[in-house]
Parts: sequence; structure tokens; C-alpha cells
Amino acid sequence: MSRALALLRASHPEPTAAVTALSTALALSSGLGLRTGVLTAAVLTGQLSVGWSNDWIDAARDRRSGRADKPVARGEIEVADVRTAALVAAVLCVPLSLSIGLAAGLLHLSAVAAAWAYNAWLKATVLSWAPYALAFAAAPAVVTLGLPGRPLPPAWATLAGALLGIGAHLCNVLPDLEDDRAAGIRGLPHRLGPQRSAGLAGVALLAAVLLLALGPGAAGVGPLAAVGVATAVLAVGLVRARRPGSRAAFRACLVVAGIGVVLLVARGAVLVRG
Repeated sequence: MSRALALLRASHPEPTAAVTALSTALALSSGLGLRTGVLTAAVLTGQLSVGWSNDWIDAARDRRSGRADKPVARGEIEVADVRTAALVAAVLCVPLSLSIGLAAGLLHLSAVAAAWAYNAWLKATVLSWAPYALAFAAAPAVVTLGLPGRPLPPAWATLAGALLGIGAHLCNVLPDLEDDRAAGIRGLPHRLGPQRSAGLAGVALLAAVLLLALGPGAAGVGPLAAVGVATAVLAVGLVRARRPGSRAAFRACLVVAGIGVVLLVARGAVLVRG
């Protein structure tokens, strides 16, 4: 049981659950129907493979850095077990993805491959943002390409997804910047520093919220209220982030990202119509 729990923790369960839930909700709101279950399984196995590959690839680095949050670094599970789990999940992801539809499946597999590339190499480069941008930009199309007629989502939805991905990357790295630097990782946020990374994350996320709230087909006061709340939260977070050791910018960006995700899911039916 302890090894099973360690393996679960090594899968990065929070982002795995969040991305799977987002994809499932977007599929349901877009009318994917019965194939939503297949898409959920494909996304889940893909995300599990990404999470486990991260801890497998970074095992030696995490041990040197003394990462207490990594089960492999703490010796709670063997690297071989995590590697096997990552490869099995990746293999299962292939037929599940293709079951959504050829175009949708290949696009999803491309996003998973980009995430593996991030773990293996790109996260230590100035292009660390690119796999996140690709994966989030692809999310609407993975759903719509599985629908009859295989329609493409509108450009504004794809751009909003890419902006959400960039913001998510910067948010995700903010709490671990110092640990990552000590481990020799020099991605884009590490080069920018915490304040500029938080600022860029806020700009990207707020731009995504604006696109989703004010794009074609938007109606009612709800989207406008979402923009107002996102702007206020971000402004307060960035001001408070000036205090030494503050995590206000990180928390504010998470809230704005959540608003963007809700708006994206709420616009699911519009994705098909353009």
C-alpha cells in the first residue's frame, strides 16, 4: 500500500486531475457525448505518463537537491517502478487517443510528446513555455476534432488556450524557482526572475480571460464580471508580491487561471459554431 501511495504521489496527482477534469468538462460542454469517456481515459493516461516521466527523468537531480516532495528522492519507491509506470501509461495512451478520432488522437499524442520533451530537455531552456502553450492550445481542437465533421475550433479559443498554457507554466514554476536553480534548471521563468515571471503570467492569463469573456458569442454580465474579478485579483496579488517572501502573485495567478478555465468550459458549445 505504501508503494502504491508513493507511486500515486509521483504521478503529480494535482495537475493530472486538473487537466483531466478540464478536458472532460470541455468535452461535455462541446457535445462530444459517449466518446467523452474515451477522451477522459486518454487524457488521464497521458497525464500520468507525463507525471511519472518527470520523477523518473529527474530522479538523480531530485536526490542531489534533497527534494522532500518527491517519493523517488525520499527512497519511498524505486526509479525502475516509476519508469515502468510511465512507459505503460504512455503505451495505453496511444490507442485511447486514436479512439477519439485519428486527427484528434494524433494532436493529443503530439501534446503528450511535447510534455515528455519538456521533462527531458525543454524545461531547462528558454523554450520551457512552448510545451505548455502547445498542450493548452490543442485542448479545444482535441475535443472538436472528435465531433462529427471534425470542425476546428475558432482561432480565439486556440489563442486563449495557448495564453492559459504560458500562464500555467509560469505559475507552476514560481514556488520552486530557487530549488530549480540549485538543480541547474534555467527555463524562461528562471531567467526572468520571480517578479517578472509573475508579471508575465498575469498578463498572459488576463489576456486569455479577456479573449474568452469578450470573444464572439459571449453574452451577459457574467463574462464582464469575470474580467473585473480577474483584474482586481491580479492587481492586488502583484502589489502584495513586492513584500519579501510573498506568494501573493502565485496565488493571484492561480485564481485568474481558474477563472480562465471556467470561461473556456462555459464556451464549449461556441467552439463548434466558431
